[in-house]
Amino acid sequence: MTETRPSARTSRRALASVAAAALIAGGAIGSGYLPTATPAYAQALPKSPIEAPEHPPGSFAGIVNKVKPGVVSVKVKLDDSASSDDEDGPSQGRNLQNVPPQLREFFKRFGQNGPGGMQPQHQGPRGAVGSGFIISADGYVVTNNHVVDHAKTVQVTLDDGRTLDAKVIGKDSKTDVALLKITEGSNFPYVQFGKAAPQVGDWVVAIGNPFGLGGTVTAGIVSARGRDIGAGPYDDFLQIDAPINKGNSGGPTFNVNGEVVGVNTAIASPSGGSVGLAFAIPAETVQAVVDQLRTDGKVARGYLGVQIQPVTQDIAEGLGLDKAKGALVDHAENGTPAAKAGLKAGDVIEKVNGDTVDSARELSRKIAGLKPGAKVELSYLRGGKSDTATVTLGAMPTDGTKVASRDDESSNGQPRLGLQLAPAGDVGLSDQGVAVVQVDPDGPAAAKGIEAGDVILDVGGQSVSRPADVATQIRAAESSGRKAVLMRVKSGKGQTRFVAVSLNKAG
Repeated sequence: MTETRPSARTSRRALASVAAAALIAGGAIGSGYLPTATPAYAQALPKSPIEAPEHPPGSFAGIVNKVKPGVVSVKVKLDDSASSDDEDGPSQGRNLQNVPPQLREFFKRFGQNGPGGMQPQHQGPRGAVGSGFIISADGYVVTNNHVVDHAKTVQVTLDDGRTLDAKVIGKDSKTDVALLKITEGSNFPYVQFGKAAPQVGDWVVAIGNPFGLGGTVTAGIVSARGRDIGAGPYDDFLQIDAPINKGNSGGPTFNVNGEVVGVNTAIASPSGGSVGLAFAIPAETVQAVVDQLRTDGKVARGYLGVQIQPVTQDIAEGLGLDKAKGALVDHAENGTPAAKAGLKAGDVIEKVNGDTVDSARELSRKIAGLKPGAKVELSYLRGGKSDTATVTLGAMPTDGTKVASRDDESSNGQPRLGLQLAPAGDVGLSDQGVAVVQVDPDGPAAAKGIEAGDVILDVGGQSVSRPADVATQIRAAESSGRKAVLMRVKSGKGQTRFVAVSLNKAG
């Protein structure tokens, strides 16, 4: 086994798979968290599921001995569509391009610029290695999408040493889940998904194929839940401190009852190894995806058809809200379920079918957890008043366009905020709104990201067409005691966003 130095590209990614010689082994709105479901096919099969002790013994040996036969290595040969120029390749784990600030600080402390990783070892020309686990006696296997993406052939190696052919039943890139089926043999040992989500501090055991060393066991605890690591639109990862390395992708994380509570999918590490943070897809998400993959070969998600953004503290103050919660509608796309139900820019969605929505990302997960055609009741605020709308969800576009929430960018308005304004029609920028003609580089507006060429469409929920309209709405917000005023701004590229102007800092 020869270690090679990390490439610049690989050092920016969190990798959880390892390349192997001849064969690879192994893994807008409307989307997100999918509802818990127990696969029906795992309940009426001849062989009993693997059982583990109700309480953990002095070691994890009893648990491991029970569940280890259900864990496999996944080996894949890639087709020609997998670019040989891609140093990371589909076998190299999830691409964490949009690293959150918390992780950026982690890597900064370790002298790195992003998620790290060593070059794959035992690298073959068209292959790599990952992990997986059997979920039914007839040989259905769960792994990561990135392990089998672009697979030409797939094989799984069982704990007893047998290597068997498998086929890809379905893949879901948004959650990084894939379902395989062993094509020969039957009556396989299999494991079960957990009946309850783990809590922070619970013991967990990970079993997989790190660096091609099958049957490797590590242990740790659940360090955090609900992590958003920028890997996809529905991030809701478990963070675990059980050591995970390349090749663990697609492998299971077990609780002390021997139940699968997560699927290992990503590493955020300055070295590419287990010194860092490991992330697993929650079992309830995996179960729901797997159910649809087995039935339909694909995942259908509900689609609302709105662009949304987080409700920050400044925006909450601008709307007169007590707390920064919910999802702010930037706009509803024409012809979408949201537009047909009457949702408008500036609405704050607070509940879905009576369940509270704390954030824009949570709204995405709740909507995507429902199927197209489902009717949902949305509770929202408009102009400080509560209202409801019944929406019949559409099907999420398969091209992934217009998938939910954007980060908020704040800004300011009027001359005293460092802006020179003019009617948008007078300067040929738009038929409506007030154009930003000039921005003081040292003023509050510049600090908030406002640029010349932007168009202010409305202020405080009221449409504006003249600079005087902007001033009037700012004064109205001040006289009502608000600490901020909300504006809707269209950029020079035609994208709209809400921005909150802090009135306390405007003077």
